[in-house]
Amino acid sequence: MKKNTVLAKRYARALFLVGQEEDAVDAFGSVLSEVAEVFEAEPAVRDGLTNPLYPVEVREKVMDYLADQADATPVMRNFLRLLVQKKRVALLPEISAAYGRMVDEERNVCRGRIVTAMEMDAELEAQVKATLEKITGKSVVVTTEVDPSILGGLIAQVGDLVLDGSLRTQLDELKESITGRE
Repeated sequence: MKKNTVLAKRYARALFLVGQEEDAVDAFGSVLSEVAEVFEAEPAVRDGLTNPLYPVEVREKVMDYLADQADATPVMRNFLRLLVQKKRVALLPEISAAYGRMVDEERNVCRGRIVTAMEMDAELEAQVKATLEKITGKSVVVTTEVDPSILGGLIAQVGDLVLDGSLRTQLDELKESITGRE
């Protein structure tokens, strides 16, 4: 495991524990996610927070501005300032992702993805979601994608579990079995 991943998990764990004590797990997650998204999307913000040529006070002011925009609580504001002071702001996206995983784990939730060749109706999506919940034993939050290249069927993924019932895969397997006999 990379050093940054370990550090990100430590910061996320500390924030998560404080969030539980303060009954603010969702609020902290929301602010963390929002600030991390801006950090990733805006090169000027990233530079303003991580460039060592700017004094710490300037970087803290940039973070304070982001905290104001995200409506951060004082505890969350202190956490974000701590990241600036400890020169760990670059870990924001990893901290946010690790925090989200901790929240999901606490609530017995896992995230999944369903890929279909055409738009899926709500009834079919609900059936697939129910099947994934039965298999995993967890509540599943799914996102859907349309990818015409799979031709038909669907691909469902939850964590490491991948159920590939796409027509493209079935045709590839048929082709492989035919060419394997020659």
